[in-house]
Amino acid sequence: MRLLRARRWVRMGRVAMWGALAAGPVALVIMTASSETAPVIQKTPVPHQARDADPSGTAELFVALWLRSDSRSEQSGDERRLRAMAPGVDLPEPREGAQLSVDRVVAVRSAQLSDGAWSVTVAVQSGEQVRYFAVPLVASGDSGSGAGAFVVAAAPARMAGPQAMRAPGSVYRVPVPEGSELAETVSEFLTAYLTGVGEKDRYLAPGVRLAPLDAPRYERVEVEQVSADDAAVKGPVPKNGTVARVQVRVRAVDAAAAWPLVYSLRMSARDGRWEIASVGTGPKPVGHARARGAGVGLLAASGAGRPLRAAGGVR
Repeated sequence: MRLLRARRWVRMGRVAMWGALAAGPVALVIMTASSETAPVIQKTPVPHQARDADPSGTAELFVALWLRSDSRSEQSGDERRLRAMAPGVDLPEPREGAQLSVDRVVAVRSAQLSDGAWSVTVAVQSGEQVRYFAVPLVASGDSGSGAGAFVVAAAPARMAGPQAMRAPGSVYRVPVPEGSELAETVSEFLTAYLTGVGEKDRYLAPGVRLAPLDAPRYERVEVEQVSADDAAVKGPVPKNGTVARVQVRVRAVDAAAAWPLVYSLRMSARDGRWEIASVGTGPKPVGHARARGAGVGLLAASGAGRPLRAAGGVR
């Protein structure tokens, strides 16, 4: 008798289950409503645009307003902006008659400490005085806040300025003789490029394009030093395809001043002459991989219709 009852209950359970399946998902939800479920906790993530953005501009504006603020003054437009980006941050109390001036505020370092938390170091110039402040910021979590995607978490911290460091050694240690084919080529090219007098394209390797310099241009160019990273440049022009990298120090003169400029050029030999394969800026430090050249520089397009490439790259 008990066995018959057990079988009957099993059949009834199967009928109810198949009936729920036939009725659709709503019936299944009703059947399982009595079961214990874990609470759902919704976590509000920090928007990706706030995590990936750089809060340097917010830190600059905050420090400029904070240094000129007064906790005892009435609410002005600047103080309302300051409170919007830094709610709860203490404001300074300037002495009576003190002149609070800020000539320039520039972010010099930006570091992401964790997901949504940043520390930005800014330099403040007031006359001949330069001070450094570290500003703590966090992502506001408001994806629609735009430029205000960061909030200043606390008052800034006064920091020491960067220490003087030695300049890295350069691989351009071989002086190029004045009057040599290489020295004359780079001198004539930079003169044409910086003054606009002459045809700069005639010195470029085939397929290399370099946009002209915007006006105003310089009145004259004086080449002071040409150095190379290979002693082979001292002799005659080598065989086709030979590559040399040189650094050129020039003094460009205009109506205002004489300006010291430095260029890094990648030269290639073809048909007994040197040609400019790419134009870059700055020295190449010792230990830099020669196969790729300098990655910082002007942009030159190699060939018509081809994408721009960084100067110093290997074609």
